Amino acid sequence: MVKTWLLVARYMDSSHYPRRTDLYGHRSVNMHQDAIERRPHRWLSHDYTLLSKWLDEKIAYVEHPLQLTAALHPVILEFKAFIETNTAIYMGFRQMFEQVPHNPPYNKGPTGKPQVRSYMVMLRLFDHIIRTAPEYELGEYVGFPINAILLWPMGTPAGRAMFTRQDVNGHFKKMFDVWSTFLASKASRYVLSDSESGWFGPSASKAMPNFAQTYICDPSAPYHGYSSWDDFFTRRFRPGVRPVVHSTADNIINSACESRVYRIAHGVKETDKFWLKEQPYSLAHMLNFDGFTSQFVGGTVYQAFLAATKYHRWHSPVNGTIVRTVMVPGTYYAVSPSEGFPHPDPIGANHSQSFITSTAARALIFIQATNPDIGLMCFMGVGMAEVSTCEITVKENDQVNKGDELGMFHFGGSTHCLLFRPQTNLNFGEDVVVDADVEVNARIASVLAAD
Repeated sequence: MVKTWLLVARYMDSSHYPRRTDLYGHRSVNMHQDAIERRPHRWLSHDYTLLSKWLDEKIAYVEHPLQLTAALHPVILEFKAFIETNTAIYMGFRQMFEQVPHNPPYNKGPTGKPQVRSYMVMLRLFDHIIRTAPEYELGEYVGFPINAILLWPMGTPAGRAMFTRQDVNGHFKKMFDVWSTFLASKASRYVLSDSESGWFGPSASKAMPNFAQTYICDPSAPYHGYSSWDDFFTRRFRPGVRPVVHSTADNIINSACESRVYRIAHGVKETDKFWLKEQPYSLAHMLNFDGFTSQFVGGTVYQAFLAATKYHRWHSPVNGTIVRTVMVPGTYYAVSPSEGFPHPDPIGANHSQSFITSTAARALIFIQATNPDIGLMCFMGVGMAEVSTCEITVKENDQVNKGDELGMFHFGGSTHCLLFRPQTNLNFGEDVVVDADVEVNARIASVLAAD
């Protein structure tokens, strides 16, 4: 088994917060793509008051006098020095907070305490986050803590300028490498408890019912038998929980992930203005100008989102042969310009899911399907903020059957795409619609034979 690692990014959702109504409940058809628009799934709380309370508590902790005198982690000190010794970076990290309006709701949280207003508070919060494992706090899972800290700066002009810089993203990656190491260690298991904020406590158990019957674990062992937070996160289904349907039917395409349908687009262009509000897919940018790009022009993109508490491994949607695997570096906190100030969407990052297929770090797996009516297709794992890592577990020339593992997300969930050539005549199932939950290994589409 070949393991290829790439730190990737993910984003958030807080749909109870005020938002622009034109982003909700409407189908949008781009003039260049026949696209079925989408609603967000959740990684942060739907309750913005709860999210702000969480952030208030973190700010209070890092600004306690004892914490103010505590030494920062070396990787945070390196990030601080990078900001303060580079004129353009220093200006950008000052301006991204200054450009956030000082009027409600941007100035204070619901408890009346100021929000993050400087890069030093930001860095102290980062320092705290990378030393801890995610908990099920306040009856919810705050899956994107760094994203919550950068919620408003991401929508400013200075924030966009900073978060698209390669050197800035390089420092985020160094920071996330440290966090990843902790989350893969035994020290991270303290959150795998039955306490109120533990992953086997009452609130988390309600969100993940029948856990022991669904996933491989040992409820009688400490931490349910998991060796780390990451071991828990990448847990496997028990045998028979997600059987591979139509395993030998080469005209059936199965779901690659346990996910919720986000968008289906046809007639996708080679290059397009992916930064616009409609966020059309731009194949050349999605595939990082790979030599196979031209084969997908005019084809179909199926995109679906992985929820926080679900299963995070990828499985082959077809029978075939691995042709190529590619790891593409990218950004962590860049969102579509259409979602920023002066009218920011507080879930703009989540509404940028199509945008980030061209900008975020991602994993590409090209598969030559056994069925010539499918031919070459591509699985794309796309990161959405924080510490999530893509691991590809197949290599070139591997033969794969439907349901065989292709890889996984570590430490956090994300979004994924299946790309098909225009010659592939797809008929998606009637139940495969935007916002529908689709189980891994379940049928999503059939392929009609070419004339």
